[in-house]
Amino acid sequence: MVLKKHIFICLLFILLPLISNSQVDTNGNEKKGIKKAVLAVPAKTVKKPKTLDKDSKEGFKKAYANQQKDLKKKQKEKDLENKGILTAARIAEERFLQSWKRINAPYPVIDQDLGSVRTQSKFVKIACRDFQHPDGDRVTIKVNEIPVVVNITLRRAFQGFTIPLEVGLNKISFVALNQGTSGPNTAAFVVYDDNGNKISSNEWNLATGAKATILIAKDK
Repeated sequence: MVLKKHIFICLLFILLPLISNSQVDTNGNEKKGIKKAVLAVPAKTVKKPKTLDKDSKEGFKKAYANQQKDLKKKQKEKDLENKGILTAARIAEERFLQSWKRINAPYPVIDQDLGSVRTQSKFVKIACRDFQHPDGDRVTIKVNEIPVVVNITLRRAFQGFTIPLEVGLNKISFVALNQGTSGPNTAAFVVYDDNGNKISSNEWNLATGAKATILIAKDK
């Protein structure tokens, strides 16, 4: 009986340190030498992405179908052109290019003679305008090769300029600075004496750099 008691006491001393090391303190912290326990956290439920609605799907299908249709159309036109057959689009393009070339064709630089008049006026008044659709035609007016009115843009309405005359020959030139957006440089002009009487009128069609000249002889 005494022997069993001694054996029990010995076992108690052996197991006591092991029991004390496996205990957790009241603050929830583990004793030294024991790794912290990892608590399992429930995984969040991942929602499946929303699928495209029916309208969106139809929109993508329609865009794709239109794209394929355009590609087939272009390929068909290309095949026809390769066979020497002009499509409506190609014909329209060719017409546009021909029209553009006709409007913007280079005009020969040829000076134009507007005639001559004789007067006793001390000055003349010259009125000029673009007799076609105004497209930005610009001119410089010279008297005996001296610029007196520089870089004016011709308009639909007449613009007037007073030019003093010297005794003898007065050469008045209109120099075309450009041909506007649809050449040539086109203008109509009228010349009045100092009493307001019309003594000359004419028109010109000039390439860039060309000039139209009127001679006015002033008597003593």
